[in-house]
Amino acid sequence: MTITLKSSANIEAMRVAGRLTSEVLDMLAEHVKPGITTDELDRLAHDHIVHQQKAIPAPLNYAPSGYKPYPKSICASVNHQVCHGIPNDRPLKDGDIVNLDVTVIKDGWHGDSSRMFIVGKGSIAAKRLCQVTYEAMWKGIMKVRPGARLGDIGHVIQTFAESAGYSVVREFCGHGIGQKFHEDPQVLHYGRPGTGELLVPGMVFTIEPMINAGRRDIKESNDGWAIVTKDRSLSAQWEHTIVVTETGYEVLTVSAGTPPPPDFVHA
Repeated sequence: MTITLKSSANIEAMRVAGRLTSEVLDMLAEHVKPGITTDELDRLAHDHIVHQQKAIPAPLNYAPSGYKPYPKSICASVNHQVCHGIPNDRPLKDGDIVNLDVTVIKDGWHGDSSRMFIVGKGSIAAKRLCQVTYEAMWKGIMKVRPGARLGDIGHVIQTFAESAGYSVVREFCGHGIGQKFHEDPQVLHYGRPGTGELLVPGMVFTIEPMINAGRRDIKESNDGWAIVTKDRSLSAQWEHTIVVTETGYEVLTVSAGTPPPPDFVHA
């Protein structure tokens, strides 16, 4: 495993990319309403990133080994889609939940963040899944500090989500990030405390738990990208990019409209 530690100048560049990423999500938030298509959201995001931010949408034409190039500028995963949903022309309807995953490249550095949106009113069950997943991400973030281990992050996310009656997707994880979209280390959202890579200042990675209302089993859909729950239960995901600091952590993907941390973060 080759983990690239980031210098203070690198981290400052990633703060910029992270803020731009979060600002795309701020912009999209006001458009997520019944009747809009995820294609329209993708077009809004693409135009904002390219023309307003003078940056690059990292997902567009991204092609890891074994995959065909991703055709859109953001990922939009609706209801039972876990991740990597390709935006399409189906209008969102009242009660849908959608994860919008945005990655911006600015001056060669990546910012990566995703948020859940409830379309219209939403059911109590859908709101609870989205809230618990958000809290699970923050439980993981709070474990980040020098001397901790990656397993500490995964363990707290897993135990929190499972105690709420949900399951954790295991096939996809957080990842190191910097001048590359995906770097070492892999950040699992399950595991045992005290195991895994030791955290040291300058490490930058995402924490992005995918939590299912039903079983954790998933499958790939026919488009070659979107991942769905096998039992068609709802799935939620939140994501931030984090840097390990000398004293703890800093969230890099923040902007004026970023949802505030849960109350327990400040308790």
